[in-house]
Amino acid sequence: MSAKGTPATVAAARAGIAFSLHPYTAASGDGGSSYGEEAADALGVGHDRVFKTLVAEVDGELTVGMVPVGATLNLKALAAAVGGKKAVMADPRAAERATGYVRGGISPLGQRRRLPAVVDASVGDHATVFVSAGRRGLQMELSPADLVRLTGAATAGIRT
Repeated sequence: MSAKGTPATVAAARAGIAFSLHPYTAASGDGGSSYGEEAADALGVGHDRVFKTLVAEVDGELTVGMVPVGATLNLKALAAAVGGKKAVMADPRAAERATGYVRGGISPLGQRRRLPAVVDASVGDHATVFVSAGRRGLQMELSPADLVRLTGAATAGIRT
């Protein structure tokens, strides 16, 4: 992937990991919390293999939680996974500023500021998983081990 890719694809290429890109036609407008499900459906991939990247505040510090698109982030479990007490979803504008990505296209890779990250333990159930490649309409497929390594993520049960 050339330097003209997204920050996520550039980061993955620089790290020398194997990944494949899967473009799809994203719906126009604000898809809200359904961006990930839209991607899974468009690509014909199970909702358990496509992981959404959510930004929360744990005790005032921005933290990334990655869960399958069909699941909900368990904020209490996320806080516990990083040694915190209380978590709330981050303001979308703060998440965009910190990551350098727009809502619906936030990738766990290549973020402007590397945030503490936790990926749901179910990531290990699959040979490969999908995450946003840094823009709406583009998913990246990679191994769970590479996702964990590149994000520095802890692995814990953080979904409901």
